[in-house]
Amino acid sequence: MRRKRLQRHDVPGTARFLTFSCFRRYPLLKNDAIKSEFVRRFSLHCTSMNVDVLAWVVMPNHAHLLIRSEQANVAVFLQQLKGQFAQAVIRRWKELNASVLNQIMTKNGPRFWQVGGGYDRNVMGEELLEKVRYCHANPVTAGLVLRSIDWPWSSARRYENRDDAIGPEIAFDLLPAGTKELT
Repeated sequence: MRRKRLQRHDVPGTARFLTFSCFRRYPLLKNDAIKSEFVRRFSLHCTSMNVDVLAWVVMPNHAHLLIRSEQANVAVFLQQLKGQFAQAVIRRWKELNASVLNQIMTKNGPRFWQVGGGYDRNVMGEELLEKVRYCHANPVTAGLVLRSIDWPWSSARRYENRDDAIGPEIAFDLLPAGTKELT
């Protein structure tokens, strides 16, 4: 059976809500250091590719990004971000001879990210607010924390203007009025 290929439609100036999962939905992002490294690389990648960030969350087995760019091709952005991150993590696991490598091994070598699928949607207006809320509610819904700001690997703390916020700055000027109070 052939897997349906995800369609990506770059519309300059339109926000994109992206979801991608770890291989077989394994919790490969469960380790705090790995989540933090993904956030670090995501921040750098957004800066280098001139991508605005509206909201994001990194969960144990998937991530959601709400981004916008006038120039960047989202497929290239994701391919580079996910590819470079996965290579670094897998290289480290090989150095440590980590048992997780057995779970993610395929005939073509280890895989960090799920092949194909994912979610990619152009969003604007009120749907932007819905996606921001969705990102911030994700760890609460999953039962990982009681409040969205208790999960450090999301943009919720940026929305609260907290000193302990990590990750890229949020382009609040690109969001509808009142969005900053969405945590």
